[in-house]
This record gives sequence, structure tokens and C-alpha cells, in this order.
Amino acid sequence: MTPLHARLPAVPWTDAHTRRMPGAMPLAMDDWLRVDEAYGAQMALRDDLIATRLAEVHAVLPQAQAAADELYAMVLPRLASLGFGLAGPAPGTRALRPDGVTVDLDPAAPLVTLGRLLQNDFCLMQPDGRGPSGGEHLLTAAILCFPAGWRLDEKLGRPMMRIHAPVPKYDEGVGRRVQRLMDAIRPETPLWRMNAHHSRAPLFNPLSEAAPKDIDTGAMPWIRSERQCLVRLPQTGAVVFSIHTYVVRVEDLTAEQAAALALHPIHRSA
Repeated sequence: MTPLHARLPAVPWTDAHTRRMPGAMPLAMDDWLRVDEAYGAQMALRDDLIATRLAEVHAVLPQAQAAADELYAMVLPRLASLGFGLAGPAPGTRALRPDGVTVDLDPAAPLVTLGRLLQNDFCLMQPDGRGPSGGEHLLTAAILCFPAGWRLDEKLGRPMMRIHAPVPKYDEGVGRRVQRLMDAIRPETPLWRMNAHHSRAPLFNPLSEAAPKDIDTGAMPWIRSERQCLVRLPQTGAVVFSIHTYVVRVEDLTAEQAAALALHPIHRSA
């Protein structure tokens, strides 16, 4: 059963800026991480995936270990403001989640631990070291429990253009804009954007690039939307690409959202 939300926190198809890729806007760091009404159901699914399918949802290349450690150290102090408590035999060894589940805080497994604390997926992007600006960013680590039709093992270590090769709208022009955006992000200027598509797929939907994608037939009862944030880590310089996934029923859109969707259709996704 896919955990559902009652509403979308933002609706990208209603604004000309957010309809155009990449459609990024400034992010207030106090609003980076969220706990919402689907937290308990989404976290139960994340716990199960991490326990039973860890190799499919987690990977860290050697060059990303320091960045993963830095992200962990950045996130932990923010938990208290999100409704977490501290537990355990010693201070800072366990966190009490808002759904009442206790999680061991393991700095030796930073992304796995974050994956059991927050609804977000976290991907780390680092430049390949080529060219005057550092080169194209590669996916070097992730905790990815809710992939929208892609597999971590097929994208790990690959640059942005290659990662998005199956996406028709992600052409060279979009790729250049995204790379300029990635290069320009500073720790003090994080960004966020949202996408949206019609879907009938579960949250955990790791499809291979070669797999057939039946998107032309059958009902698509949900709108799946990702709130994607881009945050530059100040020490390692890696870019954190965090993804908070929302799924709502089409019939739960407001009248205004539905009317705007009729004018500006969004694509269907497997």
C-alpha cells in the first residue's frame, strides 16, 4: 500500500517559472527538512527496505565518504526542531522519531542512519575534477528508498547528462542550465524545486533503463511530486540532492489545481 498525502505543499504546474526546467527557487534552510502527515507510513516502508534490500537503496563511493559524514553531522542538530527526542544509554546514541520508533545513531553508517530518520532520500553529487569549474557532477553516494522509475546501481558514478539520458526533456540545453546551477550553488544559497507526474507506481519503483515502461494505457490515479533541494556542503563542497516524495490522489487536488492541470498537462510515468 502506497502511503498517500492529503495535499501537495506546492504545485509546480500552476506557475510558469516552476513549469520550466530546472525551475529552482531559493531555499530557507529552516525549511529544508520536513515531517508531514505521511511520516509514519513512509518511515515504516523505509525501515523495511533498509532492513531487507539495503544493497538496492544505499551506496557510497570512496570519494563520497567524507561528504556523507559531513551531511550526517549537519542534519543531526536539526532533528530536535522536527519533533525528535534523544534516547539511549548515553546522550546522542539514539533518536526517538516522531512516530515513536527509536533509531540507533550510527556515524559509521551515516546515510543509512539518515534514511531511517527522515522521509527524504539523499543523493550526493560531486564534480569529476575536469575543466576549470571542476567538471560535470557525478552521483557518488545515496540513500534512495523511493526511486521514481530508476535504479541506483545504474546511475552511481555517472554524470548528470548520462543519468538523465532516458528523460526526453533533459536535452543538452537543460543539461547546461542544470550544470551552471550546480556550479553556482553556495552553502549560503541553497535551492529547491518540485516536479510532478501522473503515476500508478509504488514509492519503491526501481526500474531499469532497459525495462519497458507502460505509460500509455491504464489509469494513473495519483500525482507523484518530488520536493527536491540542492544544498552545498561547506567543507567537502559536495552538493546534497535531497528528495521528499509526495503522492496524492488526483481527486484530492483543489478545483484551482485541477483547472490549472487541464491547461498545463504533466507527463505520465511508470
